[in-house]
Amino acid sequence: MSVLVLVLAVSAACCLGFGFVLQQSAARQAPLGDFLSPRLLLDLVRVPRWLGGIALMVAGMVLGAVALGRGEVSLVEPLLATNLLFALALSRVRTRQPLGRQGWAGLALLAGGVSAFIVAGEPRGGSVVTDPLRHWLIIGVMLGLALALTACAKRARLSRGPLLLALAAGLLYGVQDALTRVTGQRFAAGGLTGVLTGWQPYAVLVLGVTGLVLVQSAFETAPLRMSLPALTAAQPLAGIACGVGFMGDRLRTGTGALAFEACGLAAVVVGIVLLGLHPAMPPGTAKAERARDLQPR
Repeated sequence: MSVLVLVLAVSAACCLGFGFVLQQSAARQAPLGDFLSPRLLLDLVRVPRWLGGIALMVAGMVLGAVALGRGEVSLVEPLLATNLLFALALSRVRTRQPLGRQGWAGLALLAGGVSAFIVAGEPRGGSVVTDPLRHWLIIGVMLGLALALTACAKRARLSRGPLLLALAAGLLYGVQDALTRVTGQRFAAGGLTGVLTGWQPYAVLVLGVTGLVLVQSAFETAPLRMSLPALTAAQPLAGIACGVGFMGDRLRTGTGALAFEACGLAAVVVGIVLLGLHPAMPPGTAKAERARDLQPR
């Protein structure tokens, strides 16, 4: 594993984690009449704190894109999942809440799970799958799941809605990461012309904006502890599926290696949930108070 890729991915995770905390802090004050509407972004763009969070997120995405250009999706995605550690760190400073057993357990499971997956799987590059059917099948499944989750979220916006939206956004971001790497490969092979003549960069832009609307809608309707764990867990799983499915990433497939990889990913998910539910994570506004904003503007 390249040290440069490790530094880039962890730096990206740091920017993303800090950015998510600032975004949720601003988005929870937005009117619920903007739920799942692009108008939400127009309202939030006037909030300096949200703009700061977006700037950090963009920096994280740029660093992540550079890391994806130098390393495999299956390697970078688990490292990006550590953004929750940085989100918790910032939240802990703001709330002065100690980590306690839950925080330390979540931290150990997340860090240990990422390490176990990388060590056991030894992600490495391979030949990109040229079968377009396989590309579209995997991407279609991810997008279909995201669409179904969003449809369900619209009917349960103040109960399970934020969780479902975060899951949907995580799936979109996972696909976006894979297509970002494809865009980087096209640039390396054909320069700017190679990028602009492919559909991937435009898909990256659409997925990014759509994911942003979903994430901010989740942030405005519930505490960060309800949405960020789901987002953080879904993104690497979707990214790894795309990386192995059509990007040509290879993992060790021995019985022992597969067992450790599965255990590593399971530990990552459990650690994410424990950290996301930690009391230090920012609370949201009470549902009873927020319900008053449901009236159309």
